[in-house]
Amino acid sequence: MADPSWSVLDAPNLTYRWTQLFVEELVRNGVETFFVAPGSRSTPLTVAIARHPGANSVLHVDERGAAFAALGAARAGQGPAAWVTTSGTAVANGLPAVVEASVDGVPMLLLTADRPPELRDTGANQTIDQVKIFGDYVRWQADVPPPSGEIDPAYVLTTADQALHQTRRPPAGP
Repeated sequence: MADPSWSVLDAPNLTYRWTQLFVEELVRNGVETFFVAPGSRSTPLTVAIARHPGANSVLHVDERGAAFAALGAARAGQGPAAWVTTSGTAVANGLPAVVEASVDGVPMLLLTADRPPELRDTGANQTIDQVKIFGDYVRWQADVPPPSGEIDPAYVLTTADQALHQTRRPPAGP
C-alpha cells in the first residue's frame, strides 16, 4: 500500500512537483537506489528522493565516490542505479565512473543539476558549461528546461522514460 503521507500533488512549488514526478516515474520503472552527493542546485531532487517511499537514497560527501557507488550497484545487477549531483565541477567528478560504465556497458542514470540558462557560464566553478560534458560516453542526454506552467508535466515523465530506455537498450550504458 502506498504511503498516504506522500503524493506528487503535495508539492509546494512547480520545481518540487517536477522532481516528484521524475522520481515517481523512475521508481515505477525499476530504479531503486539513488546515490546522492547533495548540493544546493540538486536539493529539490534530493528531497523528492528522500520523501519517496519506494526510493532508497545513499548519501555520499564526495561526487566521485557517489558515482562509483552507483556504478558498482549497477554492475551488481541492481538495474540502472542513479547518480545525483549538484552543478558545475561537481558533475565533472563523475567522468571516470561514466567512462567505465560506458566502456563496460553498465546502465547508469546521471542526474546532474544545473543552473538556469541565464546563470550559466558566469565565471564561477559551479557555472561551467556542463551540457554534453560527458561527450560520447553517454547514450543520451537531455538539458531539461526550468519548470514552467507552459510545459506539460508529461515532458518530465517522457524524459525519465527515455533516459531509462537509453540506459538499457543495447549497448547498455550511462
